[in-house]
Amino acid sequence: MVVPRRIVLLSGDGRQAMRVNGHGDLKYNTGRRLSDIAEWSGLRVESWRHEAGVLTDLKLDCTEVAVLLAGQLTVKRTGDGLLQEAIGGPGTTWLCPAGTFESDIQLSAPMEECIHIFLPPTLMEQAALEAYEIDPAKARLGYAGGLNDALLVQVGATFRTLLERGPAPTDRLLVDGMRAALAAHLVSHYSADHWRPCENEASRRLDPVRLKRVLDLIEHRLGHELSLDDLAAQACLSPFHFTRLFREATGLTPHRYVMDRRIRAAKEKLALGRASLVEIALETGFGSQANFNRVFRKATGVSPGHFRKIGG
Repeated sequence: MVVPRRIVLLSGDGRQAMRVNGHGDLKYNTGRRLSDIAEWSGLRVESWRHEAGVLTDLKLDCTEVAVLLAGQLTVKRTGDGLLQEAIGGPGTTWLCPAGTFESDIQLSAPMEECIHIFLPPTLMEQAALEAYEIDPAKARLGYAGGLNDALLVQVGATFRTLLERGPAPTDRLLVDGMRAALAAHLVSHYSADHWRPCENEASRRLDPVRLKRVLDLIEHRLGHELSLDDLAAQACLSPFHFTRLFREATGLTPHRYVMDRRIRAAKEKLALGRASLVEIALETGFGSQANFNRVFRKATGVSPGHFRKIGG
């Protein structure tokens, strides 16, 4: 791996910023950095691409916030013996508190772009004291994953912008503000006493982004064979869970939805009157005219030919 140069910024009094010892090179054995490392006082940011596979086990010396910006996958990991599994897509975030021993970290597919923010444990204590008057001993963060947190995503996206354009004299105040807001947000929302790894919301519902990916796949492959595995994979779910969640989201089973969509497409083509029944059957995924006739009649009460004759 080629080690990129560091973008080292200075503290307000001109001294070199206090470094945070990130663990990216140790942990992310399947990946590669996408940009230079950026370091500010009490904060370090790295941008990575991770390939599918198993990452290195290690104990974390600093707190890490990972924000996925591109890619879709399932992440399995264990922190201090706590097994966690989460579905990831653009905007999903993972939190790894300092002192946690992480093991069995498995990525089912590539993380095309992920921003990693490293913070020292002392920053969490300072935020707890100053913003919330919390005993530092109780400021330990929870091992949280699969989060859909708009503020964390905004912070990650802003740091990506800074990495892309390089340092500027005006960054100091911006970064100080984001660092303070990030620490306070983590303490207030994800302290070990308040955050509990309940059933992941993403696993209990088919969110609009994943649902749209599935529906787009159906439209794109309407004239081809579609399997339940194909649709479930697009949503990063098992076929069993996908079937239940798809029905909750649309009111129809995947099979019924695809059949209804094919019937509607066939009606549109029949109304145009340009293609033969065989052509329409193949173009809308029915496979043969006989199957087309059977399914169409069952759904509409009339044959395709009669539907065309009466003008729909």
